[in-house]
This record gives sequence, structure tokens and C-alpha cells, in this order.
Amino acid sequence: MVKTASTMLPLGTSAPDFSLINVDGTSVSLADFSQSKALLVMFICNHCPFVKHIADELAALGRDYQAQGVGVVAISSNDVSNHPEDSPEQMIHEVEQRGYTFPYLYDDDQSVAKAYRAACTPDFFLFDGEQRLFYRGQLDDSRPGNEIAVDGRDLRAALDAALRGEPAPVEQTPSIGCNIKWIADSEPEYFNPNGVG
Repeated sequence: MVKTASTMLPLGTSAPDFSLINVDGTSVSLADFSQSKALLVMFICNHCPFVKHIADELAALGRDYQAQGVGVVAISSNDVSNHPEDSPEQMIHEVEQRGYTFPYLYDDDQSVAKAYRAACTPDFFLFDGEQRLFYRGQLDDSRPGNEIAVDGRDLRAALDAALRGEPAPVEQTPSIGCNIKWIADSEPEYFNPNGVG
């Protein structure tokens, strides 16, 4: 499994716009979160072992922070022609299996992933109440096989700081995961297949 690091989009970047279809057939857009205290945008998928490793924590994190007024949304941007396990139909089953309470959106043309400079699954982007980038990086230090417990420490600390109006964490470690499965010949210029952020 090739490890790819997140690109670490500059802090303070305005949240790129999006309007995508949720697993329930409704449309979800950035504007839907204009009144949220913060907004967490997560690029995930169904089949990635890095996402599977943390899926239960993602479900718990969603429940915990949606209850505090944080907007939470997950987006899958993988090329489903080569990875049918990530198809919208399978996304419905993933939500049911994992107990996700947040929207799980399908980015069929990968334009949203490119707008966010997403590179891997999982890739996390936390925006403050003004929808300015506050944190981008890892969930925690746990990886498949490293025996470190999944606790969401880094991302939860950033969420707590954003909710309290504190400064963004100084130390932000890139997320690591499988590369987004780009449609043939459409890899974005920022994507480094060698996995070095």
C-alpha cells in the first residue's frame, strides 16, 4: 500500500465551494454550513485500509462535534470505474454499516478534491466559523499496524480550539493514507505519487 501525504493547504484559505449529492439523494453545499461554528471536510472512501482503520472514530467524532454545532461532511472522490467498491451505491452501505451521521458526498468529476488540493484518504480540512482553514492534517498518530490506539487526538484538539476561539494549533502533522484514485490522465499538478507531502 502506497502512503501519500496531505498537501497542507495554507492556513487561512477560504473553504472552496462545493455542491454534491449525498447518499440520501439530497444536494449538500458549502452554503448549508454558513451558520456552523466550524466546518470539518473529510476526504475518505470505502475501501482504503487507512480509512477502515479509523472509521469508528470518524463516526464517533461526527456525533460528538455535530452536537456542538460543527458542520461535518465527508466526500469520496475516487474513480469508481476502477474502484467499484467506492461507488455511490456502496457508499450507502458504508454509511449504514459505520453509523455515519454526517453527509457522505460523491465527487464524481473530482473537481472538489482538486479545489481542496486533497491528496489522500483520509484527508482532513477544518475551517473556523468564518470558513477559513484552521487545521489540516492527521486525525492522530495511529496507522494500520502501528499498534497506536485510534483516539482522534490531533483533530479533536483542533476542533476544541476552534470552538473555544483559540489560535490554530502550531504543530500540524500531515495526514497519511492511500492516494486518491484519480481518473486516468487527470492527476492534479500538486499530486506527488511518491507520497512526499
